[in-house]
Amino acid sequence: MKKKILLVMSTVAALSLAACSNTTNQGTTQKQEASAQTQQQKSEAPAAFYYTANEGGSISKIDATTNKVVETIQVEGAVHNVQVSPDGKVIAATVVPNMESGDHDSMEMNGLVSFYDTSSNKLLKTVEVGEHPAHVVFTQDGKYVLVTNNEGNDVSILDGKTYEAIKNVAVGNGPHGFRISNDSRFAYIANMGADSVSVVDLQELKEIKKITVGQVPVTTGVTSDGKTLLVTLNAENAVAIVDLATEQVEKVPVGKGPAQVYIQSDDKYAFVANQGTEDEPSNSISKIDLSTKKVIATIETGKGAHGIVTSADNQFVYVTNMFENTVSVIDNEKNQVIKTIPVEEKPNGITFQKGIK
Repeated sequence: MKKKILLVMSTVAALSLAACSNTTNQGTTQKQEASAQTQQQKSEAPAAFYYTANEGGSISKIDATTNKVVETIQVEGAVHNVQVSPDGKVIAATVVPNMESGDHDSMEMNGLVSFYDTSSNKLLKTVEVGEHPAHVVFTQDGKYVLVTNNEGNDVSILDGKTYEAIKNVAVGNGPHGFRISNDSRFAYIANMGADSVSVVDLQELKEIKKITVGQVPVTTGVTSDGKTLLVTLNAENAVAIVDLATEQVEKVPVGKGPAQVYIQSDDKYAFVANQGTEDEPSNSISKIDLSTKKVIATIETGKGAHGIVTSADNQFVYVTNMFENTVSVIDNEKNQVIKTIPVEEKPNGITFQKGIK
């Protein structure tokens, strides 16, 4: 009798072990299949890139997955700024033409904006704009392309489809960096030669007012709800945070010689590139919590941090280092540089292109 009981128990135990083994194998197989599916989805995801404007005369195209330069587009002239169109299909670049030695009127010559196909990297069109073009930005609705002319004290407005010039709008002294509200209604132009930001109404195509912000404003950023404006104040080592309803200004100290500012898409953080000067370069970015209006991290980069942008998912921050000819890739959660990429001479502006299906 005892032998029969033991035999039954042994059989039950064996069956239980077999069942557990099958369950484990099934779980492992499911995990492997899920992992393979994730890898397949990643491989099938459209490629994303970021681009740098190199003043030495080129545009670097960098794969956002591998963080490697995949194309260098040669340009005749100094490339100051780049911007990808909202649909990701075109990249625009401001170009100051090369001048012959001894030409003292170079700053008074009209500059160019060149448009390239992001798929083929081929030149689509080059348009003459004003004197010494600085930054270029597309409206979100694709209707216009705007270019600041730093020496002409105006903004060129181009048709967003044909790229033909529509109108030049007079603004403040030394217009430089700018952003456009998400509703494509207003452009906020930093006037480096003054202490103001010009507000351009893009329905009326005219400047409607100037907002006093502080000394040597370089670039601007505007939150997605259009309520808050950020402006880098190069001579004050600060960022001005402006309530656009009241025009009240609050200043946040950052690093030395701040250049560009970029607000991530969910408006949680703003990033400021602290450039310094060529003789005394700075090498950091300041990360500002927009809910508290305080710097929560200072992240070391290369020398002359200038251009700044985030990935579409805000996971990474990309910074051009003008005086080291590199780009720093920063993990936004860890607040540290995870990769440094060599590019061409004097990288300035930077823009991100999310994957196109």
